[in-house]
Amino acid sequence: MSGSDPPTANADAASDAIAARLDAVEERVDALETARERRDSVEERIDAVGEEAVVDAADAYRKAVRLLDRYEDSATGTGDFQAYVEFQDKFLGLVEGLGESVPAREAFEAAAERMDQRRLSDADFERAREDLDPAAEYVDLLDRREDATERLSKARRDAKLHLDELDADIEARSEMLSFADIDLDAPVEALREPIRAYDEAVTAEFESFYESAPIADVVGFLERAESFPLVDFRPPPRDLKSFVRESPDADEPIPTLLEYAEFTGSKLDHYAEDPAALQTNVAVHRTYLERLSADPLTVSVPPPPAGELRPWAGEAISLLNRFATSETIARLRTVRDLTRRADYAELRLAARAHEELDSDELERVRSGAASTELQRLRDARGRLSAALDGDVASSSHSERHSGDEAG
Repeated sequence: MSGSDPPTANADAASDAIAARLDAVEERVDALETARERRDSVEERIDAVGEEAVVDAADAYRKAVRLLDRYEDSATGTGDFQAYVEFQDKFLGLVEGLGESVPAREAFEAAAERMDQRRLSDADFERAREDLDPAAEYVDLLDRREDATERLSKARRDAKLHLDELDADIEARSEMLSFADIDLDAPVEALREPIRAYDEAVTAEFESFYESAPIADVVGFLERAESFPLVDFRPPPRDLKSFVRESPDADEPIPTLLEYAEFTGSKLDHYAEDPAALQTNVAVHRTYLERLSADPLTVSVPPPPAGELRPWAGEAISLLNRFATSETIARLRTVRDLTRRADYAELRLAARAHEELDSDELERVRSGAASTELQRLRDARGRLSAALDGDVASSSHSERHSGDEAG
């Protein structure tokens, strides 16, 4: 169990976290609605004119402005006559090729009329740009739609990420509330104390066995453990098994052999009877040997369900005979007998609650605050999800409508 903070401080922090999460939901909903309204407003203006017409007008405006920018220096005054002719041909041809339905057509025709003269000045080019100003609206419309679409996409992404965060919060409180119907005041020490006593004893005795017994005995123990699959020791490597059967150094304990394996060849010759076998079979398995522990033989709190603990304990007792004292084996039998208590399942769930929840979380489960928090989070998630679903539906409708106009 965690935490030295006072329960009231933890409760305040939890309330603040919920409030922040709910505020963030409102921000995401507002962002979605604002972005959608902005996008829809631009779409309505484009639809009123017609998608194809707006695109044609914007494309013509961009081409016209590019021509003005490109030829302004070369086609003015008494400059390059060829550039003047080329400019007029392209500019007037652009305007003549516009369809009758292109909006702001009068703006293009006014600019073309201004450019259709024998000599052009810088002022003519500047006024032609002013003539084209009404058509710039359609470029602006498309730019605004692109910006609004990007903003809406970002609002969607933010909303989806927040939904994931809400789901994590909801899952956490649902797990908390899985303990709501159990007796949180049940005497869990009736499980905790026997298990702790056994775990401490078996850990200490396995460490002693590991540190002092010949490697041959430890590897032999691990080989025997292969016959008991419920006790999850990792099987010893094949060449390590060969080493303990064949090497005269197999009567040394594991820590000593690992120390020898660090020696240089000349130094190792003074300590090991078969230095090559030690280097080949022990040094290469240092990680495996160093990670050996009593963990597969411990129970921990909360313990497994009775149907799992009883058969596991039977296999573990058979293995403990290799190194543990009768007192430690008796402690494991006591732990196994706990599963025969009528209230074992209830005590186990209560122990799990005390291990997984801190004191504030336990109190919030008892008081019903956690249930209220869960409902508020679910409501907020529903609101955000509905806003996101509504936006997707609106977007689909808008895309279909635009497609109809374009067709």
